[in-house]
Amino acid sequence: MRLNLLFYKGSFLPLLLFFAFMLGSQQLFAQADRRITGTVVDNKGYPIPSVTVTVKGVARASQTDAEGKFSLNAKDGETLVLTSIGFTTKEVAVTGETTYKIELLESSSSLKDVVVIGYGTSTRKAISSAITQVKQEDLNRGAISDVGQLLQGKVPGLNITASGDPNKPASVILRGASTVNSPGSPFYVIDGIPGADIAAIAPNDIVTIDVLKDAAATAIYGNRASAGVIMVTTKRGKRNSSSVSYSGYAGVEKVSSRLDLMNADEIRAFLAKNNVGFSANNDLGANTDWMKAIERSTAFAQNHNISLSGGSEHGTYSASVNYFKKDGILQGSSLQRVIGRLAVDQYALNDKLKFSLNLSNSNSNSKNVPLQNVVLLQAAKHLPVNPIYNADGSYYENFGNTGYFNPLAIANNAQDNTKYNVLLGSFVTEVKLPFGLTYNVNLSYQKTSSSHGEYYGSYYNAYLGNGFYNNPDPAIGVSHSLINLGRNGTAYRSEYSNTVKTLETFLTWSKKFGEHSLTTVLGYSYQDNVVGDGLSASSINFPTDNVGYNNLTLSNPYQTSSYIINFGDTRAYGKTLLLSDFFRFNYSYKDKYLVQGSVRRDGSSVFGVNNRWGYFPSGSVAWRITQEDFMKNQTFINELKLRASYGVTGNAFGVGAFSAQLLYGAVDRYYNNGVLAQALAPLQGQNPDLKWERTASSNIGIDFAILNNKITGSVDVYNKNTRDMLFAYRVSSSLVPGGNIVANGGSINNKGIELSLTANAVSTKDFNWSSTINAAYNKNKITSLLSPYANGDSVVYTSPEGPGQSGSTLQILKVGSPLGQYFTFKYAGKDANGNSLFYKRDGSTTTQPLTGVDYFYAGSPQPKVLMGWNNSFRYKNFDLNIFLRGTFGNKIFNATRADLSNTAATSANNILRSAADDKVTDTRNYFYSDRYIESGSYVRLDNSTIGYNIKQPIKSISNIRVYVTGNNLFVITGYKGVDPEINQGGQSPGIDYNNFYPKTRTFLLGVNVSL
Repeated sequence: MRLNLLFYKGSFLPLLLFFAFMLGSQQLFAQADRRITGTVVDNKGYPIPSVTVTVKGVARASQTDAEGKFSLNAKDGETLVLTSIGFTTKEVAVTGETTYKIELLESSSSLKDVVVIGYGTSTRKAISSAITQVKQEDLNRGAISDVGQLLQGKVPGLNITASGDPNKPASVILRGASTVNSPGSPFYVIDGIPGADIAAIAPNDIVTIDVLKDAAATAIYGNRASAGVIMVTTKRGKRNSSSVSYSGYAGVEKVSSRLDLMNADEIRAFLAKNNVGFSANNDLGANTDWMKAIERSTAFAQNHNISLSGGSEHGTYSASVNYFKKDGILQGSSLQRVIGRLAVDQYALNDKLKFSLNLSNSNSNSKNVPLQNVVLLQAAKHLPVNPIYNADGSYYENFGNTGYFNPLAIANNAQDNTKYNVLLGSFVTEVKLPFGLTYNVNLSYQKTSSSHGEYYGSYYNAYLGNGFYNNPDPAIGVSHSLINLGRNGTAYRSEYSNTVKTLETFLTWSKKFGEHSLTTVLGYSYQDNVVGDGLSASSINFPTDNVGYNNLTLSNPYQTSSYIINFGDTRAYGKTLLLSDFFRFNYSYKDKYLVQGSVRRDGSSVFGVNNRWGYFPSGSVAWRITQEDFMKNQTFINELKLRASYGVTGNAFGVGAFSAQLLYGAVDRYYNNGVLAQALAPLQGQNPDLKWERTASSNIGIDFAILNNKITGSVDVYNKNTRDMLFAYRVSSSLVPGGNIVANGGSINNKGIELSLTANAVSTKDFNWSSTINAAYNKNKITSLLSPYANGDSVVYTSPEGPGQSGSTLQILKVGSPLGQYFTFKYAGKDANGNSLFYKRDGSTTTQPLTGVDYFYAGSPQPKVLMGWNNSFRYKNFDLNIFLRGTFGNKIFNATRADLSNTAATSANNILRSAADDKVTDTRNYFYSDRYIESGSYVRLDNSTIGYNIKQPIKSISNIRVYVTGNNLFVITGYKGVDPEINQGGQSPGIDYNNFYPKTRTFLLGVNVSL
């Protein structure tokens, strides 16, 4: 018995231990990570790519691929959290299953979309200010390198105009011109770097662009925000994923419209009808189309972008290289740009510490048409009966005609090249502290370098003494002047760089108290700016034209005793400092009542010693009416939010390091004891009271969504007043040394309405159609021109200086009128002899009106309504996008048509076909008057793109998209010029004066490949 008992005990114990081990193992394995997979789809069953899948409370994450699939390790009982822009966040419990199919619902009116604001982010539902977001897929498509053109027609209130010149950025004006002095363009912030050069990023690298429009949104940027702020967010990597993508296109461009000039037969017939003939030197039997002669028959464009992104549990990366090349339609012009970008995020201490490194370098090579405006002017006026070349192959010239020069000779015997480099870098440290605190330190560095060269060959010797004038773009105080070139070649060379060093540090506190939510930001900013660090020089007398501007040492400027070497602007170099403190709070109660307030204090060295500090406060409130109990039982309105804001912003653009200082400079030379010395004299007087422009802006808006979010939209009404505008005044030298001073004076007002409406009209499994329309109305008015140095109420300006019209002007700064108000002769038809008649101020008519006396107000260049309309269609794997935009209610002063209607000079200059009914005896038919003021309204089919998606054609490729795009397919307009999209920026908006670079019609073939 004993032995048996011992045996029993001996055999049972191992068996008991075995079962205990198995049971423990099951419990252990039950708690161990296991691989689970899944697919994420929308409510129609379509896979959703780029959804972030994380394990709640644990640093494990994944991202769905192009087919909506994901995989990661998780334990039973843990929770998966799925987030994606445009969809509601969803939590899914991990059970015993290994495969999951998860459906995400579209978020209500995209209320959870992340919106970038100054020094932070928010959600659409939580903002109480006027902000418009444009996502990457909604940006304009085409051969575009300029961010302004990407946004054209996409944002209500954003007035963007662009020509066909690849080297000229678009003019961008938000909610009307806020000032007379400075460019008036918005302030750009790229990935948190304030004042970043927009040329530093490629369009393919952009994720979202947030346009901050009212003062409540922009005042946090203080003195740089009066013209609005544009926040650009670029691509970043995702955790536990990797992707490689390529996108590229190639396209052809052709001129979309030309001046309607007479050909050789037509101009001969016109002169014969008027009993006039050509001189022997003019009619050489040719039939030359001079506009076509300076153009390419076809221009080519291409773009290639390769991007890599990915990450692990503790860091992410994103890198890209972009190559862009676009030939201008004018011969000799082109833009070539290479951009490299790297973004790295590294996490530590359970994600409580984050380091971010951003690097971007953009290198551009711009080839310009030398003396481009002169070339355009000469090509327009040149007679078609003139040949381009003489019989011996030399350029045909006829100096017997005043101001008459061969445009191809001008362009082909000169060089104009600019190499522009932008280096942009930032290092960001973010620390999550206890008690809901987050501390950020942002260091950024930007350096822009410009290497510019011009060379005018020995061919230009023939132009000396023949009235060779420039043709500048119009502006206040700008007039035509002789182009003074030396003999045997003239070269200009400059190398300049600008640097911006910025330190920004801020503390953010976010806390919820029951139904109360509060976020505050307190920060400090230090910015050191150096501009114009470099040198420039000019020289003449080169041994050969082959040298160009590349070797000034071979020149001999001293051979011409009267020649003065041009060392550039005496005010080119400057160093400035900007110091700032800022504070903002956001308060929410029940996500129903929203309050935001901010203040920024800026100190800048560019202003007078008495006014170097400025304060820029703002506040806004919002009421989400749909969160009220009385709205709970209705289903028609899904979202209704009422917003109101007020704030003050500033402007310091256009003011340099020496604007408030007494400034001396070189004015002449004199002999001092037989030695030629440089004479110095005051150029500008000191102004210790120079201060910021201040723009006070109020805004009332409403956001809404109805019919189960099928229709969403917003309406904003604003009123914007700018006072103490910065202006350069000319005064008596007895009052101010040098006769020039920069001072504050005058005010300007803009008020308007903006509307945006989006309808998801059709949404089925196989077919989708969404439509977005936006419109904006703005009224611009100068309300004062008073200053300590000017007591008048008007200033006339813009002098094209057409033949026989020296001293004539086209526009006026006038209290009560908009910026750019036309002020000119009033056309009264023809007299019995066919001569042009004009009204006098007393109402009578005359053939000899007095310049500046018999002037009348004759319309405004400011558009009344801007519109954009986008339609997107999807049928199975096909997609189609059609985008139209338009401008209505503005006038264009077609000074080009006026000059090209000079019938009295037809034997020496070409004319338009529209002037065929005028007589050669009518010596004033081309006088600038309201006869040449035309409607600038138009509707343009700006873009149409059709694409096809091939999903996972092979195992290693997740998606291929092939598309065809057409840009500027047609324009509906009554304008008689080349194109109605005349520049709306600067001081002289709406003037068409022989300087419009032709727009093109573009067709692209592109492909996007995702691995």
